[in-house]
Amino acid sequence: MPITDVSLEEGASITHPDLVDLAGCRIGAGARIGPFVQIRSGSRIGARCKVSSHSVLGPAVELGEGVFVGHGVVIGDGGDQPTRIGPGASLGSRATVLPGVAIGRGAMIGAGAVVGGDVPDFALVIGVPGRVVGDARDRRGLEPHDPAGRLDEVSAG
Repeated sequence: MPITDVSLEEGASITHPDLVDLAGCRIGAGARIGPFVQIRSGSRIGARCKVSSHSVLGPAVELGEGVFVGHGVVIGDGGDQPTRIGPGASLGSRATVLPGVAIGRGAMIGAGAVVGGDVPDFALVIGVPGRVVGDARDRRGLEPHDPAGRLDEVSAG
């Protein structure tokens, strides 16, 4: 599978370069790309993101810093509008995010959810169609989901 016109920042890794299809994208510092991943032209993967196996990122997908993409996720494949995933967001396995959607920082998208509209910061979304059912920070005394440890810095500007 090809890797063409890809910008890899320092510390970015592709676990199996022969098993990905990457074209015209930028992969941020410390990001990790799993096998059987397809990333289309114009997409930008933020620093310290993880894109798990069998995921597809369509054209003009933007992942903020520290985004987690589970196995078999499809994001914005086939649309003209950019699709934006905010810093620290997490997308469960087999979730689908339709083109042109914006997902807020720290949001959590449940496994198998189909997200067809914008999602606010820290929303917990499940189902088909995806619907907000809670706040990702409300985890019975646990710290908010923030894999990059930088959501306060990002929100400050």
